[in-house]
Amino acid sequence: MFRILVVEDDVNTRKLMQAVLSQNGYEPVPAADGVEALDILDKKHIDLILLDIMMPRMDGYEFTEIIRGNQMLRDIPILMVTARETPADKRKGFLIGTDDYMVKPVDEDEMILRIAALLRRSRIVNEHRLLVGGTLLDYDSFSVSSEGYISELPRKEFLLLYKLLSYPGKIFTRRQLMDEIWDMDSDTDERTVDVHINRLRDRFKGNPDFDIVTVRGLGYKAMRRQ
Repeated sequence: MFRILVVEDDVNTRKLMQAVLSQNGYEPVPAADGVEALDILDKKHIDLILLDIMMPRMDGYEFTEIIRGNQMLRDIPILMVTARETPADKRKGFLIGTDDYMVKPVDEDEMILRIAALLRRSRIVNEHRLLVGGTLLDYDSFSVSSEGYISELPRKEFLLLYKLLSYPGKIFTRRQLMDEIWDMDSDTDERTVDVHINRLRDRFKGNPDFDIVTVRGLGYKAMRRQ
């Protein structure tokens, strides 16, 4: 299921978009403004951003510029949905990096079609795969290929490994990993992360391309081997 970040300050509009997305098989993640959205992006994998322009604290233009300037986030498709409809507004949106632009009130069916097209284009580009040296992680099958051997991982283990290897050298706390992979409302103890990390280390202890490192007092990070 694709996860879509809905960045919209109007509560009713945000709830309507969430409902439409859920009805069409997507997982909506709500945010009231750009600041909250950036915090979510630090914790969750997001496949597409549905973005308003006029918002408090950080508007859609500034948010888009930050996303496009971030090496880890810059490829996420952005669909701007806004009441601002002048050619100058649209031009500015495309120049700073939005992928598509719709004017409120939006046609819900058209919005879903545009989202599907953006995700399809993004998927063709990214293929939901991650290559680390000679190790290939396939997001669609939760499998890891290395040295001619393919291993299918349990979902949580795969997502944990994919997250760490997507940001080599970045330290993630146990709480960050819990919020991302087990969801923020989970009652699972943080020690579950340690259990899954140990399982991954056992599975890939002979892997020549990466190591999972414990950062004492903080959490974990993945390091790519040279």
